[in-house]
Amino acid sequence: MTKLPPVAWLQAFEAAARNLSFTRAGEELHVSQSAISQRIRLLEAHVGQPLFVRHAHSITLTETGRAWLPSIEAAFLRLTQGTAEVFGPGSAAPVTLRTTPALQHYWLAPRLASLQRSAPDIGIHVVSAVWEEDFGGDDVDIEICYGRSDRADVIQQSLGAEGMLPLCAPAIAARLSSAADLGEHTLLHVTGFAVGWSAWLALAGAAEVESQARAFWCDTQIMTLRMAEQGCGIALAHRRLVDRGSTLIAPFELQCPTDEEFWLMRPARKRMRESARRVWEFLAAG
Repeated sequence: MTKLPPVAWLQAFEAAARNLSFTRAGEELHVSQSAISQRIRLLEAHVGQPLFVRHAHSITLTETGRAWLPSIEAAFLRLTQGTAEVFGPGSAAPVTLRTTPALQHYWLAPRLASLQRSAPDIGIHVVSAVWEEDFGGDDVDIEICYGRSDRADVIQQSLGAEGMLPLCAPAIAARLSSAADLGEHTLLHVTGFAVGWSAWLALAGAAEVESQARAFWCDTQIMTLRMAEQGCGIALAHRRLVDRGSTLIAPFELQCPTDEEFWLMRPARKRMRESARRVWEFLAAG
């Protein structure tokens, strides 16, 4: 096996190949043009083949140089990613949060507004996940997921027991006095949850209402909630989504319990930065 050359020589090659200039490579690596040139010559001697063609006022890659460059770029990228996975990004980097659009809009946004007022020094980067496969990996600091506690690759903390209850616009709520009245309205269903309208109506003793009411199906909870805000029907949603500043009203206090919960999660093998720890503790406090 060929002995690997020093990293400094490889850095010089990658920078010179990307810039097609020894001078710009030196500026990028904070060394002189002659230092870059010397490192390239040493590297070429090490591998036994020329990597650049030297022209009067420019350089180009040889066929060998072009063939080798993708491997060097991939190696440096993986080294950067691996360093971030183990040691975390720089302390000044924003804390990256990932969760669903519905939770962002109805639960996370008011809390982040409070956090920004109390800790303006913490930068936040929020990214969206819609489906279960969107979650996971070490590319974020904190995830807020809904489901059961069954992942071994994360450290997690429950945000508390959850329940499902009807939510609607105030004008519709004023016309509802009992669960039986729901039969005259549109029930907004969302796919994918363990507990839906059938379970809530059965608990309310009004199972027959589901066949009487109009049905509207969506594949995201945020859509059912937005439809409810527009007065287009009644959503069945998580209690947690209406505890701060929502325009929706719960016309009935009855909640249907579910064994699924919202969880704060973070990669188990990724060191938590101080800024991420502060965000975690703030969100965990409710």
